[in-house]
Amino acid sequence: MSTPAFSPRALLARLVKGGVDFVVIGGVAVFLHGYERATKDLDITYARDPANLEALAAVLAELEPRLRGAPEDMPFIADARTLRQMEILKLVTNEGELDLLAAPSGSPPYATLKKHSVLQETVDGIVYRACSLDDLLAMKRAAGRLRDLADIEELESE
Repeated sequence: MSTPAFSPRALLARLVKGGVDFVVIGGVAVFLHGYERATKDLDITYARDPANLEALAAVLAELEPRLRGAPEDMPFIADARTLRQMEILKLVTNEGELDLLAAPSGSPPYATLKKHSVLQETVDGIVYRACSLDDLLAMKRAAGRLRDLADIEELESE
């Protein structure tokens, strides 16, 4: 099975409709803060309380996730137990690639990240949270990859 076309709005709509408590980070957040660069996945971090893990697991079940890079026939169940145990999950779903980061490097605790976050709205009315520019820059600095350093340079030049 090939990777479906990336659809951040479709993924966001599923997460919001499913009542998942999450904040957008990564490339989509970079775009939202003014640097137009391509990204092929949606990166989120999320509350890790039992109710939210159940909500996230329910949404993932609808998205038919597979582990990115793993053989297609490798069994994977994205239930609350799995989500509680994992720090990073890189998934391919029927709406595109979705990366789940429980506690991103450089990020404050989730409650603080959420408090700092900014509300965003898609053209079709989906309201969600994206991390603040300061928190995004801190996460990019902590990751330190070439792409992250380029993002920092572009975001700070705005």
